[in-house]
Amino acid sequence: MYYETDKDDHNLSFSPFKSCVIPRPIGWISTRSADGIDNLAPYSQFQNLTFDPPYVMIGINQNPDGKRKDTTNNIEQTGEFVYNMVTYDLKDKMNKTAVGVDPSVDEFEFAGLKKVPSKLVKPFRVAESPVQMECVYYTTLRLPGRGLSGTVDVIIGKVLAVHIADDVIRPDGRLDIVKIKPLARLGYADYTTVDYNFELMIPTDDEDAIFGLGGASIINSRKK
Repeated sequence: MYYETDKDDHNLSFSPFKSCVIPRPIGWISTRSADGIDNLAPYSQFQNLTFDPPYVMIGINQNPDGKRKDTTNNIEQTGEFVYNMVTYDLKDKMNKTAVGVDPSVDEFEFAGLKKVPSKLVKPFRVAESPVQMECVYYTTLRLPGRGLSGTVDVIIGKVLAVHIADDVIRPDGRLDIVKIKPLARLGYADYTTVDYNFELMIPTDDEDAIFGLGGASIINSRKK
């Protein structure tokens, strides 16, 4: 099958595009409005961009009425947000926070989640999440859509601090991804989770390549 995106002539019952780049990590993003209202929402167009120092990006589409999402407004107005990792056990509560509610609604309370204070930013962290990142706003890249909801704000933030639950760190110092069971999107209404992993090392002696793939910081990793 072949189709051109400007024509959207795939002739399928469902658009295949979002299932062609998978699996996608879910950015469960917590923010606080300028008025002090806590917000929590999931975004599957989320990814890390680099590692030294670490940056992340969130792709946030507008609402069908053309209004920007609360998350976008909160981040740009306050300059702060938190990424919370979604696990399989948290899938139902995550799904509940995907519901569009009034900006006055606290999604932590709406989904029955516990708040825990951050160290360096004001937005709360999801206590039940095993990994959280405190972030500050860097910039927004606004991409125009064909319709109102197609327009997307690509928000980039710098990671200031990372919280990891001690019980998901293996004795060798690596995260136990299989124990965490992070959730990911597959397109449509489909999801998956990580229930096994394997190691595949690049056959090279290039220290710079190995350094980059490991995601280590130059601050500590190259001290002798």
